[in-house]
Amino acid sequence: MPINITLPGQSNESQAPAGRVVGIDLGTTNSLVAYVENGKAKIIEGADGKLVPSVVTLDDYGGVVAVGVKARQRSMMDAAHTVYSVKRLMGKSYQDVKKEAGMLSYKLLQADEGLVRIQIGNKLYTPIELSSFVLLELKQRAEEFFGEPVTRAVITVPAYFNDAQRHATKDAGRLAGLDVLRIISEPTAAALAYGLDRKNDGTVAVYDFGGGTFDISILKIKNGIFEVLSTNGDTYLGGDDIDRRLMDLFITQIQHINPGFVPTPEQIQRIRTVAEKAKIDLSTHMKVMIEIDIPEAGIAYRRNLTNEEFKRVAKSVIDRTRKPCEDAIRDAKLDVDDLDEVVLVGGSTRMPMVKELVKDIFKRKPHDELNPDETVALGAAIQADILAGDTKDVLLLDVTALSLGIETMGGMMSTIIPRNTTIPTTATDNYTTFVDDQTGVEINVFQGERDFVKDNRHLASFTLKGIPPLPAGAAKVSVTFLIDADGILHVRAIETHTGIEQTVAVKPSYGLTDEEVERMLRDSITNAPADIAARRLVEAKTEAQRILGATEKVLGQLRRGQLNITAAKLKQINVGAVIDALYALRRAVNSEDPVEITKQQNLLESATEPLAKEIMNASISEALTGKTVEQV
Repeated sequence: MPINITLPGQSNESQAPAGRVVGIDLGTTNSLVAYVENGKAKIIEGADGKLVPSVVTLDDYGGVVAVGVKARQRSMMDAAHTVYSVKRLMGKSYQDVKKEAGMLSYKLLQADEGLVRIQIGNKLYTPIELSSFVLLELKQRAEEFFGEPVTRAVITVPAYFNDAQRHATKDAGRLAGLDVLRIISEPTAAALAYGLDRKNDGTVAVYDFGGGTFDISILKIKNGIFEVLSTNGDTYLGGDDIDRRLMDLFITQIQHINPGFVPTPEQIQRIRTVAEKAKIDLSTHMKVMIEIDIPEAGIAYRRNLTNEEFKRVAKSVIDRTRKPCEDAIRDAKLDVDDLDEVVLVGGSTRMPMVKELVKDIFKRKPHDELNPDETVALGAAIQADILAGDTKDVLLLDVTALSLGIETMGGMMSTIIPRNTTIPTTATDNYTTFVDDQTGVEINVFQGERDFVKDNRHLASFTLKGIPPLPAGAAKVSVTFLIDADGILHVRAIETHTGIEQTVAVKPSYGLTDEEVERMLRDSITNAPADIAARRLVEAKTEAQRILGATEKVLGQLRRGQLNITAAKLKQINVGAVIDALYALRRAVNSEDPVEITKQQNLLESATEPLAKEIMNASISEALTGKTVEQV
């Protein structure tokens, strides 16, 4: 979804009708949905329990086969069609996540503009689409529980999620049919769940170590006002990393005994499941027996794993949480002794060695009374209740996790909103032209802490055109950044002498346009598996008819000489191949085979590509005729 050019002070708060509002923790490993009843937050439980594993199994053609517990069970039998830990891919480029590819059972690809896509069968998915399937499962669980539609939600994200990742989470909610009233940081949600606002005022550290992300936030609580003083963390650090260390250990030892063994995706999943269970069991046992049976490869691996050996494997991962904690305390301009309480959140905090590290960092025993898997969802439900108007004595003041600014000459980063600024917020800075008679200024928006933009994350670009041709330094360009309550950025640029303002939209790095979101909303599969085949056929025929109509229209214009394409260019286009492909698709539409329809549709699109390019070139040439650069 694009970053919109929005006037400061404009509200982005949803004006949704009254009704149920639920809180959702969209987790890396597990997800939950919660609500508030009589002032008490509760998790909605399904037939498989409270936790919904963030796992999705799909077929080759886009059908959702299973979500949650059943999908996790299928992962060991059909790993190539089962997706997990997708939260770690949200808002990321392929370069960000390519190191993951070797240890995943599904395939990651690089799409246009370097974006990451997940290939399942014949289809490519964005992390947003896959996350929406988990959110839809949670939505349906809530609707079954309440016996009525549920369309509004508060969704949590790691405090260290950047603008693109927050956009991605909000769009995933939209695809699931949810009006996302607020994106709330997980540590803030956890503080709400602990009811810290109803205890003594003070300063609280929330240590959130989950399956795929780590956050540390320092909050000041006074008279029911939650103010986040600082936040830090790593969106690529969690219990998954410990699982992978154990997997590497087991696979290396198996290969030592069985040289040449290369695990298949299904075998990787079996080993991953054993590794995860060992990690959990060693939180309460001194040793566990590791048993990995792969009969098809002649492998029967047995060994005892002691708690001490596990600590050596996990230590380097867990120790990575120390520096963000120390940085967060320093950024809050506090000493450890200034903190009143420390709260543990996230399933990975169950490990005794994590609790020991936290006690060592903060010099006090942390709170661990609540189930760490449920804390964030309960807090999200309380925030949902606040937005519904039922809880009126709590105010959340969150912060932006990273600095935001624009590129200036020499590739420098000019910060407009520093990190750890309380949100919602707005800030404006003024810039000028660099050369005489400059009539346009390109605005490049970045997020990060480095001095040079090449070291930071690029979020968006647009050009302010129509600046009067003045001497260098005479024109004044005012750039305003507004961060809304969800932590999502909006930008405006205006030339102050003339009032010329840029109003185009630019998209964040994960690369979903509004049109793509709307298309996926229409195409999202909400029916039971029994309906998937019929839906697939209808969609295939509908799309084929659209393409047939468009192709026939162009061919008619070509015959009548209505297209501005030269004879020389026309000779280079194989019109006969287009006609043959058109007839082949028309025959396929009359069948009941969606696979054949899709195949012939792709062949027609390939055949028409040269013609489409020439039509586009001719249209652009005609539009530009007689115009100056400034007019363009």
